[in-house]
Amino acid sequence: MPDWYPDNQAAEGENAVQVSGLTVAASSGRLLLDRADLELAPGRVTAVVGPSGWGKTTLLRAVTGTLPPDTERTAGTVTVLGQDPLTLPAPALRTLRRHRLAYVGQDPGSGLNPRMSVRRLLTEVAVDPSREAIRTQLTEVRLPVDGGLPDRRIGGLSGGQQRRVALARALARRPAVLLLDEPTAGLDPALRDEIADLLRHLAENHRIAIALSCHDTDLVARLADEVVDLSGPRPKASLPARRAARDRTPADAPPVVTASALHAAHLHRGRRVPVLHDIDLALPAGSSLGIVGASGSGKTTLLRTLVGLHRPTAGATALDGAPLAPAAHRRSREQRRRLQLVPQDPLGALNPSRTVGAALRRPLLLHRRTVRAEAPARLLELLEQVGLPAATADRYPHELSGGQRQRVSIARALAADPDVLFCDEVTSALDGDTAAAVMDLLTELRDRRGLSLVLVSHDLRLVADRTDSLIVMSEGHVVESGPTAQLFSSPTHPVTATLATGVPLGG
Repeated sequence: MPDWYPDNQAAEGENAVQVSGLTVAASSGRLLLDRADLELAPGRVTAVVGPSGWGKTTLLRAVTGTLPPDTERTAGTVTVLGQDPLTLPAPALRTLRRHRLAYVGQDPGSGLNPRMSVRRLLTEVAVDPSREAIRTQLTEVRLPVDGGLPDRRIGGLSGGQQRRVALARALARRPAVLLLDEPTAGLDPALRDEIADLLRHLAENHRIAIALSCHDTDLVARLADEVVDLSGPRPKASLPARRAARDRTPADAPPVVTASALHAAHLHRGRRVPVLHDIDLALPAGSSLGIVGASGSGKTTLLRTLVGLHRPTAGATALDGAPLAPAAHRRSREQRRRLQLVPQDPLGALNPSRTVGAALRRPLLLHRRTVRAEAPARLLELLEQVGLPAATADRYPHELSGGQRQRVSIARALAADPDVLFCDEVTSALDGDTAAAVMDLLTELRDRRGLSLVLVSHDLRLVADRTDSLIVMSEGHVVESGPTAQLFSSPTHPVTATLATGVPLGG
């Protein structure tokens, strides 16, 4: 990488960011952040940790001069490169964020223009918009530049690839301060480690002051120079205790969902780019299937194809032996109810103009899972099941943390009372305790209702402990499949062996 920063940094020995005693509250009096402190120095990486909903995102966004709607700073100070971003006039704040301060949010795909190519997204903000500089920037974040990716739109990328495009876009500004909200959520372990190495390189060689919120304790221990823990005396919203043991699925259970010779592609400039190749799948009733593989291997596309949100180019799917139409809108309401998807990007999946209560009430009534008079009680039960307080029903998606939005997304899927729940990285925005509790909730639902689970995850410990069988994907192909314990203990394919390295089996 070129020598970016001769003049753009904080002065030697000074902090680029100084936050002291910052308290942020909603107009109702609810605290979003309570007396938080943060210091960011050039060349240092600071991790902001704490349970979901405790203000990590609010703290990072306060540094950018942006607080959630209907909230205000009630105490404390924020200084960024000698200026208070919360009091700067709009033109000065835009200049600061354009040239010296970069922020990558928790749901980066929702912040990228879906009509622009990857190349245009970077040249729009890049200090050096030349073709070679853009290629270098994409290579730095471990994105391929020779397979047509720079000319693809965001809709044709995996969640992990979208996250890296957002990071490349932030770095193209050559900032003095880089803020990242859960930068490795949804990334496979190998890529997570590569991104960690990149952030360390940026801090040490270009003296960028970096702050990241993170639930990954291993990453924090490896990467961070300092750790700011926002855990405090406020009571936590905990999930009900779940039993650890469960009955295994009978070996002869009939398949509830099957797929045969499934192929799928993305459109790029009117040309089909293959994504899935000859996928066969059989999901027994009441079973739990894990799908693992590197970012971009086709995991999300497979889930979207099974639920009818991505049209296959060949092959067939069936529910209880009955053929399913390729597109969800051509399936019956009952078929759509029985197959529910919890997507990777909860912010993009929740209507910003609807409260959480309205979002949950709609599937309850649409799929006739309760009568209108009993809907309020059922709604509160759903919130309690996923560890959210009753007051959450009156809040909008933008008023929630990433982890809270993820739990709302799970509750909305459960509201339809499905037979199969497809979960795409549903724990990526949750802290370790909450992630384990959510997985325990899904396991109990599986036990109690015979619910079938399909889990896409890069958290291989969760997959190893909570799935009966496993599919390993690479470049759109299933390279290995079989019982989870067998694949983790005796892998036969190099991809599986790489993924299984260092993963203990606890179940």
